[in-house]
Amino acid sequence: MPRETLEARTARAKKIIAALDRAYPEAHCELDYVDPLQLLIATILSAQCTDKRVNIVTQELFKKYHSAADYAKAPLVELESAIRTTGFFRNKAKNIQACCRKLVERHGGQVPRTMEELIRLDGVGRKTANVVLGNAFGINVGVVVDTHVARLSQRLGLTKHKTPEKIESELMALVPQKQWALFSHWLIWHGRRRCFARKPDCAGCEIQKLCPSAGNV
Repeated sequence: MPRETLEARTARAKKIIAALDRAYPEAHCELDYVDPLQLLIATILSAQCTDKRVNIVTQELFKKYHSAADYAKAPLVELESAIRTTGFFRNKAKNIQACCRKLVERHGGQVPRTMEELIRLDGVGRKTANVVLGNAFGINVGVVVDTHVARLSQRLGLTKHKTPEKIESELMALVPQKQWALFSHWLIWHGRRRCFARKPDCAGCEIQKLCPSAGNV
């Protein structure tokens, strides 16, 4: 089978975007939050944990801690106990507290709006920064590459890369910048509802005709 040209892949990506937009017009971040700080905390907690579990935990967590200063001065064991069921709770609690102390010391307790400032915070990498920027601030700096986005972009033949950084770079070249945050949501929603890691529902897939892996996974 001949290798797909960049032009053909870009054209196919455009059709995939249109089809996913039709299939998931309400696609959005499924972490519950009301402000940038809540989204930042929830995203840190979401590492190796489902959004559903994070939302259960943050329902009580956000009632107790309202500001970066609250997290910064909380007894660590108390914070650990509050987030225990998200897994890796000791490391997450340590990162959240250190992150919030930097927010207080460097940013007046506010979540910064640039990639450069965000990734200097404890527990915040490029993926977390992209989640916060794209969803809390509407700033499209990059594409969030989680396990769903990585899996689906590979299955759809949009990338052959394995590392999040290289996958993100390739997707940024194929997807219009104004749709970077939405594109991640579309792939995540499709991965959770149709294109499962095991036994994807290819027969019912809205983008089956655009997928080179359809029926072969």
